[in-house]
Amino acid sequence: MSHYKSSVRDLEFNLFEVLRVQDKLNAPPFQDVDEETARRLLGELEGLATGVLSDSLVDADRNPPAFDPERHDVTMPASVVKAVGALVQGGWDRTSIRGELGGFGIPAALSWSCTELILGANPALYFYVGGKISAQIIFDNGTPEQQQWARFAIARDWGSTMVLTEPDVGSDVGQISTKAVRQEDGSWHLEGVKRFITAAAQGELTENIMHLVLARPEGPGVEARRGTKGLGLFLVPMHHFDPSAGELTGERNGVYVTSVEDKMGLKASTTCELAFGQHGKAAKGWLLGERVDGITQMFDAITYARMMVGIKSISTLSSAYLNALEFARDRVQGADLTQLLEKNAPRVPIMRHPDVRRTLMTLKAYAEGMRGLYLYTASLQDGTAGFGGDSAAAAKVHDLLLPVIKGFGAERSWHLLSDALQVFGGSGYMRDYPIEQYIRDGKVDTLYEGTTAIQSMDFFFRKVARDGGIAFNHLTGEIAASIEADHDDRLDFERDQLSRALQDVQRMSQVLFGYLGEALEDPKSVYRVGRHTVRFLLAVGDLAVGWRLFCQAKVASRAIADGTDGAGLAFYQGKVTAARFFARTVLPELSTQAQVIEADDDGLMDLDEAAF
Repeated sequence: MSHYKSSVRDLEFNLFEVLRVQDKLNAPPFQDVDEETARRLLGELEGLATGVLSDSLVDADRNPPAFDPERHDVTMPASVVKAVGALVQGGWDRTSIRGELGGFGIPAALSWSCTELILGANPALYFYVGGKISAQIIFDNGTPEQQQWARFAIARDWGSTMVLTEPDVGSDVGQISTKAVRQEDGSWHLEGVKRFITAAAQGELTENIMHLVLARPEGPGVEARRGTKGLGLFLVPMHHFDPSAGELTGERNGVYVTSVEDKMGLKASTTCELAFGQHGKAAKGWLLGERVDGITQMFDAITYARMMVGIKSISTLSSAYLNALEFARDRVQGADLTQLLEKNAPRVPIMRHPDVRRTLMTLKAYAEGMRGLYLYTASLQDGTAGFGGDSAAAAKVHDLLLPVIKGFGAERSWHLLSDALQVFGGSGYMRDYPIEQYIRDGKVDTLYEGTTAIQSMDFFFRKVARDGGIAFNHLTGEIAASIEADHDDRLDFERDQLSRALQDVQRMSQVLFGYLGEALEDPKSVYRVGRHTVRFLLAVGDLAVGWRLFCQAKVASRAIADGTDGAGLAFYQGKVTAARFFARTVLPELSTQAQVIEADDDGLMDLDEAAF
């Protein structure tokens, strides 16, 4: 039986009833897809995800890729080889690339929905087939010759990596020391060591890997610059290839995997150390676009990766919720609370216990609310939702929400996985159920592509403060407009609570802006901001989830009023209840969070370190 419990019904609800993606189909640039085709895509991929893809999750955890130091490569578990083969054979690795490059040519919200299904089944599989996304980035930023290489990478199913981190340099990217020395033929020789590189060893999954490497260029005619501005992005293939035809020449490039990390979880995904030019062979690369603009170019990949990580965590939480729900319906334990004092009271499924229901509804609300949030964010990528054609405003809000999707999505999901395990009791701690692996595999979501704290600083300092709160005001304006639009008396309570939560979050932003202003005269005041960026990120995330649940509830409420019955009625009732539950139990907490930020003092940073 598959560990993965998918939510195609909820995906379809968000896509076609809330966002109404179908209104943009059958017309450029999505002229080759209609609603029926979109639904068929989701249905077909769901069958694959709950079958061969999910079959590989547990096996690859118990029997992870085996590193061979002589070959500087791994041997993949047969289950992973089979699953990746099924993805590639079905073309499912192309859902997120444009039609001109051999992709499906579908809206971003639909392509990310497909991605959710793969990530929920086994996220490592997506990491291995993600090379086509990097190829699209190469195509968008490269020279005409490099664009041809990108086409080769897509056609020949090459893998790819994002190569940033070094042993002594994590998130402080400006301190990268790996260097690239210009050669007379226009190529570059890279020297250095990189660490924590996902999918740098793929064994038999691909014939080649194109490493996208941040390095510091040196050589004749190169202006050395410190920090991130002095970094270039280099294309460094694992194997050399004929630049005119794409065929491998049989010659190995001087980039070698020197170790594969032994990790807490996500063991099916290889996390590698890479050495460049340190084994008697030059690591030859090419500067992307022939210009030193590496951090900007790499951010195209980072942006995609952060969205993907957030969706990975949300998909895992959703499957955990549905597994817990199934267990709660089947597991008989204890008497109903109303009969607690009766000795011979019949035992009931734990689904009948109030705290189990509270836990399940919390999981449901967050999983479905965060799904709604990432799909809304995805719809801003290609203009299929929001802001009345104001593409600049849509782009700003999209960028604003990315650290929310990644940082908030990963943080909330991982903590809620523990709640899902509680439903199982001791059984959840065993390998009999997937929850223990979900928790091990999910923890990394809060760490890579920037920890939650880093995401929160990016969110406030870069996305909110840098443009004077314009993007933030666009978002809060959208939320306010949703509160006022299509007034439904049946949702007055939810509307009132969401309005209060919006005011609380706006209050938080005003206080943080005040602390930032005080830092102009007293630099230490910025510490008061730094202590609360995570709190603010999580608060905005909760507000945004409450907003999307409210939008879902409005659609569901109308469907109920129109006379929907049967399974449809239960689904829509669940939507209204989730929004009401979240409004009652989560949104009021934002008022307290605002008070905490307002009451901050400077004592913590002045404390002697010995006191810790």
